[in-house]
Amino acid sequence: MIIASLPEDLNYEKRISITPEIAKKYISIGFEINLCENYGKHLGFDDKEYEDSGVKLFKSQKDVINNADIIVQLSLPVDEKISLLKSSQTLIGVFNPYENKEKLDEIVKKNINIFSLELLPRITRAQSMDILSSQANLAGYKAVIESFATFEKAIPMMMTAAGTVPAAKVLVVGAGVAGLQAIATAKRMGAIVFATDVRMASKEQVESLGGKFLVVEGSENLETEGGYAKEASDDFKKKQEELLSETLKKIDIVICTALIPGKKAPLIIKEDMIDHMKSGSVIYDLAAIQGGNTAYTEVDKLIEKKGVKIMGEKNILNKLPTSSSSLYAKNVFNYVVNLYDKENKKININLEDEIIAETIIK
Repeated sequence: MIIASLPEDLNYEKRISITPEIAKKYISIGFEINLCENYGKHLGFDDKEYEDSGVKLFKSQKDVINNADIIVQLSLPVDEKISLLKSSQTLIGVFNPYENKEKLDEIVKKNINIFSLELLPRITRAQSMDILSSQANLAGYKAVIESFATFEKAIPMMMTAAGTVPAAKVLVVGAGVAGLQAIATAKRMGAIVFATDVRMASKEQVESLGGKFLVVEGSENLETEGGYAKEASDDFKKKQEELLSETLKKIDIVICTALIPGKKAPLIIKEDMIDHMKSGSVIYDLAAIQGGNTAYTEVDKLIEKKGVKIMGEKNILNKLPTSSSSLYAKNVFNYVVNLYDKENKKININLEDEIIAETIIK
């Protein structure tokens, strides 16, 4: 079987789905790999490195598509490339079925198998394929680095002959994978870290990393069976708002990571809260692309309100494309291995397998 990958639009996405290292792994279990020339050049992977791994390179994307059995991507290909897909091909990636439902329905009608990896169930067997976790880890780390670079004071406590510089105080909103990595990174750099989340199960994780968990009085555990956060009640939101309002007055840096799958990001930090923050404070909003957790967040812009800087990017992982590509490519490889019937050399869509059943687009 032939696995292929098409170049992403580099204006929006610098990550790739097949690295030379992963190409060797596919080939070692019997796959052929087809890519376009210069597929990974922007990340420092030249064509010779792919060819030495056993990859066949094409000048035309059309030829890559025509010869492929499985196409692995990061995002949904543009209409021009979708029109070239053929019956019985398999498309694997991160396709945001909530927003792209109509396009995906049209592809399914062409008898093309589509698997969207952000739908993976949170089970032990799927951990090696969990693209949300691998990418969120890097995003949480990079959000801290970016916000610290914008903050115009020292992060750790420093005791000098001229006096003491106090440690920066960081609040992480949302203690999922990205939030926990943000906590760990901020602690390693010497900050005092606080965190809040609607899932009470995250309290122990936050404290194990050295953070202080802010508990909303009378809080309930707002966690789905799959381990994701669910929408809070109005009463919880009001109590959370009161707690945050007081806490934010003392905070230097805020990292926002709160998301609800398939929905607009919850608005957590409102105008009046930001108005009462210290001048010089920084907010990095990882939820910007889904509307943001703050009232002022704008994608790819640095907004300043009463001395508080609010940042949020469309794709922060474009600033770590090599590391994020390496992890993503490994996740996809593990998914393909689970999908592949090695003995009969074909895709086995076993709907009794929870991993396949949850990720297939019907």
